Amino acid sequence: MTSAFAPALAGFGTGLSLIVAIGAQNAFVLRQGVRRDAVLAVVGICALSDALLIALGVGGVGAVVVAWPAALTVVGWIGGAFLLGYGALAARRVVRPAGTGLETAGDAPGSRRRAVLTCLALTWLNPHVYLDTVFLVGSVAADHGPARWTFGVGAALASLCWFAVLGFGARLLGRFLARPAAWRVLDALVAVTMIALGVTLVAGA
Repeated sequence: MTSAFAPALAGFGTGLSLIVAIGAQNAFVLRQGVRRDAVLAVVGICALSDALLIALGVGGVGAVVVAWPAALTVVGWIGGAFLLGYGALAARRVVRPAGTGLETAGDAPGSRRRAVLTCLALTWLNPHVYLDTVFLVGSVAADHGPARWTFGVGAALASLCWFAVLGFGARLLGRFLARPAAWRVLDALVAVTMIALGVTLVAGA
């Protein structure tokens, strides 16, 4: 029984080690969580996207992408430009705050659609997501031979658990982030993180 779960536990640990890091996607999920804005949709998109990419990596699709190096360059430019733009918006909120704290009354018309589209872009236009899920998880899973799919299930479960904790657990910070100053600090961290990642991606493309 223990040996049967070993690959899944290994996948869970590997998945967490790659996902639990400061990044644009995590920053966005945290921000949506503290705002209570389309949290279920955002968490679901992130977890399902990771599960799909992990499945592609475990299935060996990563080798196809590696055969066309230009694909990573294109994604790097697009993803980098997107992160720089989103970081600039966060920086603008720091310089020109709305003057109020965190609003939790409800979604404005169209906000859920914007949240979903932003989440999809942060997930699928970020080359690091492909490197972590398709290449790294896929290559490590290959070492487990026939148990590689069990390893992949463990990694996908780690993604689901992490995003659920990050999104829904962020609500505990709602009272603290109701203060305008605290919200500006969060936006500053988001801006710095996204701009730094964007510059790195564009420079490495």
